[in-house]
Amino acid sequence: MDSNINLDTLYRQVIMDHYKKPRNKGVIQEGSLTVDMNNPTCGDRIHLTLKVEEGKVIDAKFDGEGCSISMSSASMMTQAIKGKKIEDAVKLSKIFSDMMLGNEYDDNIDLGDIEALQGVSKFPARIKCATLAWKAMEKGLQEEQN
Repeated sequence: MDSNINLDTLYRQVIMDHYKKPRNKGVIQEGSLTVDMNNPTCGDRIHLTLKVEEGKVIDAKFDGEGCSISMSSASMMTQAIKGKKIEDAVKLSKIFSDMMLGNEYDDNIDLGDIEALQGVSKFPARIKCATLAWKAMEKGLQEEQN
């Protein structure tokens, strides 16, 4: 059997798992920064809350609605940035953006489940879906640093 088919199937399963059982779904109530963003092209919207202390993302949660790509990406992103320094979370977002745009990126970093979204780069119309949560995170962390 073709190994690409197996990998595509595995990636689809990872994406659907995050979509059906999202990690970090909800809202951080106190002491959090909030970012609301939407993708008017397809109707995806995200409400992201981040708790940042001493330059580190302590907690991250999201709420919203959208396609499987946008919601699973938000789930993966919140998992990936928890416990990271702001600059490391932003760096990870840059790597993700490069991966989505088909640019070269630092593949020495373990992306974990996020790697399952790599195939989205072949579908330009879906890139905005995948990057919505990441752009919201970057916006929130930039506001936190200013």
